[in-house]
Parts: sequence; C-alpha cells; structure tokens
Amino acid sequence: MPAPTRSSARSSAATAWDDVRLAPVVLVQGPESLLAERAVDAVVDLARERDADVEKVELEAATYQAGMLTVAASPSLFGEAKVVVVTGAEGATDALVSDVVDYVPVADPATTVVVVHGGGVRGKRMLDAIRASGAPVVAVEAIKKDSDKSAFVTAEFRRARRRIDAGGVRALVEALGTDLRELAAACSQLVTDTDGTVTEQVVDRYYGGRVEATGFRVADAAVAGHAGEAVALLRHALATGADPVPLVAALAMKLRALAKVGAMRGRGGASAKELGMAPWQVDRARRELAGWTPEGLAAAITAVAQADAEVKGAGRDPVFAVERAVLTIARSHGR
Repeated sequence: MPAPTRSSARSSAATAWDDVRLAPVVLVQGPESLLAERAVDAVVDLARERDADVEKVELEAATYQAGMLTVAASPSLFGEAKVVVVTGAEGATDALVSDVVDYVPVADPATTVVVVHGGGVRGKRMLDAIRASGAPVVAVEAIKKDSDKSAFVTAEFRRARRRIDAGGVRALVEALGTDLRELAAACSQLVTDTDGTVTEQVVDRYYGGRVEATGFRVADAAVAGHAGEAVALLRHALATGADPVPLVAALAMKLRALAKVGAMRGRGGASAKELGMAPWQVDRARRELAGWTPEGLAAAITAVAQADAEVKGAGRDPVFAVERAVLTIARSHGR
C-alpha cells in the first residue's frame, strides 16, 4: 500500500459544531443551516475570548469578486483581530475558489477565515485545499432521523443543565420534529419557562395542539385498535384546520416503525441505531407489535398507501380517504 501524501496525511477529521477550535482557516460543511450558524457563532465567541475587540466581516460567496478575501483578512488600521466568514460557499464564484486556494498556505495566524459550504461539488478545489492544509473541518449534516432528533433534544437540555425524560423527548420530536429550528426554539422555551424535569405532560401543555402532535395521537389510537378514539381525534384535527396530508404522513411513519422492528424479530433483533430509530421508539414499537399479525400490518400499510395517493390528488375526497385509512388500521389490529 503506498504511503500517504503529505497533504492527505495532514487532512483533518471532521468535528461536531459544538467542538470547534480557532485556527487561521476553518471549514464548516453540510446542509444543516442552524448548526452551521451555531458553529460560526462558536468560532466568533472563541475569537472574542482571545480578543474582545475582534471584528467580524462577512463575505457572500455568490457575489464575491477577486481580491475581496485579501482585503477582508488584512489587519485593520488599529490592529484588531478579525474573523472573516464566507457564507454560501456552495455557490462560490471562480474568483473565490482561486483566492481561497491561494490564501490557505499563507493564512494570517491573527485572522480566522471561516468558509461555510452547504454541500455539493461546487468549489471542490477550494475544499480540498482547506482539508489538505490540516484546517479544522466542522460537519453539520442534516438531522433527519428521529433518533438523531431525539439526540439533538437531549443534548440541548444537557447543555442548558436541565433534564428531559424519554417521554418528553418523544413528545417534543413528534410535535416539532419536522423543523430543526422550531425544535431548538422549543427546547429553549421549555428551559426558560419551566422548572424541574421536562416530561411528556409538560411538552403537551405547550405544544400538544400542533398538527404534527395531533397526527401522532391519531396514529397511536389507531394502532392500538381504538377506532372510536382515533376517529374522534381525527375529526377534531380536521375541524380545527389540519391538512389530511401530514395526518396521513403520521400514520405512515407509525406503521413504518412497526414494520421495521417487526421485520427484525426473527433475526435476533437489531439495535436502534441500525434501524435509524431512537431507543424509545424501538421499545414502543415492540410493545405495540404484540397486538399485530403480519397480515394485519400489511392490510394497514396498504390502506395508508392508498390514502396517501388519494390525499395528494388521486382521489376526490381527502377527508374520507384519511378517515377510511384510520378505521382500516384500527380494525386490522389483532387480526
């Protein structure tokens, strides 16, 4: 096996947004904009700990013109330290790519240049040059899996030195898990407005009226075989303005979890991480599967697939479609 080149040997492993360090050049890469902003803020905070008078300069990659980086990174008239943040580097101009490649080997140690790249192949030469220099690389990957959202919520409370129990985490992810910014804002609000351990009841008091939360309640009742409760919850949701599409999505997500866990029952099981689920989701699915046969689950999944098509335009009455799916799920329990 050939020896690594000097540049590849110096490449840095990616770190998390909350584990950043100061360096002449820092690369923040990934599509999760909230975490990218937090990483940049963390770099600026570190710079200000070192020098309270640090100046922050922002450059927009899409409108960048040749020489702007050199000017921005140069010492100011009064010698204040600088943090230069290049945003939107996934849309970099050719001039930015060339200037960053030229700047990296001669980067001023008194200045920190942060390049924020949302993903994609544009600017690859620039990214390769930064990585090869040994500069810190901060990964801000998209948070899509419920297990990752649960870990995010837990970490938010841990950083605030507050406790949230498993039921509270589940309720918060179910209510606001479609938008990471909303999820982060909710964590902040609960930390500020409540005392003691945040539980499912606390979260429900603040966010139980959300459409997403209502959808999961409908799904829980239907999967438990409680047809009357499920339909009552559904009709209330629709009467208060809920759209059938996210309600069907909640049903599908619930059944998908059951199917994933059920498929592993005869294979010695699988870890929550392997299933892309949070541990509490796996435990809950295992309990709920006790009332389901493979045939009943297949019938329920088929009903939701049909409802999904109908609420997205294939049928004339989306309200009837989602109610029929809910009833089919409830009646398939125990069959």
